[in-house]
Amino acid sequence: MGITFFLQNLFLGVGLAMDAFSVSVADGLNEPTMKKSKIIGISGTFGIFQFLMSFIGWVCVSYLAKSFAIFAHHVPKIAFFLLLIIGGKMIYEGIKNKDEEKIEQLGFFALMLQGVATSIDALSVGFTISEYSLSQSLIATLIIGIVTALICFIGVIVGKKFKTVFSDKANIVGGIILIAIGLKILIPTLIKK
Repeated sequence: MGITFFLQNLFLGVGLAMDAFSVSVADGLNEPTMKKSKIIGISGTFGIFQFLMSFIGWVCVSYLAKSFAIFAHHVPKIAFFLLLIIGGKMIYEGIKNKDEEKIEQLGFFALMLQGVATSIDALSVGFTISEYSLSQSLIATLIIGIVTALICFIGVIVGKKFKTVFSDKANIVGGIILIAIGLKILIPTLIKK
């Protein structure tokens, strides 16, 4: 585990956090008088969900890869296609620039739904980090969760002060980062052939 490990997971965390960032911006826009404790609660929730989904993805893929050796050979291709689909969807949504309905007050249940909806994509991280050991995967997914929490904290603050146009651009940046990570995973396997 060196600087490359840290940077790769940092950028993976940034890419995955963009959906949650967009939602955080919207939450801040909808509730401009939000207290600091609620801002911390929102960003912490997104970070925890991102960590959990990423780790669950690693557990699932590691179990499958060990049980079915042929599956492990296809992991880089699967990771690339998943990240391409997720990243492409994020870019499409960012370009589409549709106005979203505003939420009056964000309650606990709505926040849990947002946490699940914005982190479900993180299950694909299991494919991208399948070669990691248990300790490496815990560190990687913790980095992803912490990065998400910090980005979402900033997102709520930004949302309280600026317009929704900014959050649409976040989706485009996040999508590009995810596709770039997918290419980084796929290209070395193509070169080996």
